Amino acid sequence: MRSSVRKAVFPAAGLGTRFLPATKAQPKEMLPIVDKPIIQYGVEEAVASGVDNIILVTGRGKNAIEDHFDVSVELETFLESRGKTSLLAQIRQISNLINFAYVRQGEPLGLGHAVLVTRSLINDEPFAVILADDVIDADPPGLKQMIDVFDRVGGPVLAVERVPEAQVSSYGIVDIDPAGGLGEGVFRVRDLVEKPRREDAPSNLAIIGRYILTPDIFPALEATAADRTGEIQLTNGLRRLLRDRPIYACEVKGVRHDTGNKLGFLRAVVYFALRRPDLAEPFAEYLRSLDLDALLESQRAAQKAVGGQSKEGLGLKA
Repeated sequence: MRSSVRKAVFPAAGLGTRFLPATKAQPKEMLPIVDKPIIQYGVEEAVASGVDNIILVTGRGKNAIEDHFDVSVELETFLESRGKTSLLAQIRQISNLINFAYVRQGEPLGLGHAVLVTRSLINDEPFAVILADDVIDADPPGLKQMIDVFDRVGGPVLAVERVPEAQVSSYGIVDIDPAGGLGEGVFRVRDLVEKPRREDAPSNLAIIGRYILTPDIFPALEATAADRTGEIQLTNGLRRLLRDRPIYACEVKGVRHDTGNKLGFLRAVVYFALRRPDLAEPFAEYLRSLDLDALLESQRAAQKAVGGQSKEGLGLKA
């Protein structure tokens, strides 16, 4: 399948501090959901959507990502010698998935900056940006849904999802043209607001980790000032681009897991384990066997005991 969007950028230079100490010596993108690293889900989505080139934006300590998608002669030879043909096929499939290129970001200076450093590899063509933290199970793939919209509207497309109002301050939120007329779940964007207060949010349509961008995003990002944290935000670059051309939002149909936080990661592990034919029944049986009330009560008691010890150390009553 040949796609109008041939390249996908994967920003992967972040430090993964939310998952310390697990990410002290390995990239968070390599944390496994069942038996597959987080980033591989996004790469497979890109492949299934017709993309044929991946650009990984990496930084210090990210060599494991490159190694994962590279050929491992020693491992393949070992598996072949032991007759482990099924595992050998899986390993070879990883290195044969797609063409990879790598660019170093140097310092993690924001998502906008991560996109900007890929300029020389993108050239003058549309491209996708995939944030691997957002793992989306969809048919057709989430990125393919967006490419279909891009082919129809001819402009940048942002993936959005409706979130509870209490969560809008955790996302970039889009203000949409209510006139519609672009098809179900497709909207023209009037403005973008980064992490607004609940009362100031123009909608509950949150930008999630998929973008289809056009090359004019690069001069827009170059003209975008760093924010108070010293980072160049992609949302601010898109706001600047919005002055010159239409931008569209697409509600992706599927199940999204935000694996960038611990609870979202755990939910993804359970979800994909239950989607596996070899694991679904025994894993579901194990989950049903758990006495959740007893486990939670034990956790509360342990927490209360720790709190009591802390107060005693301060000379206070528990």
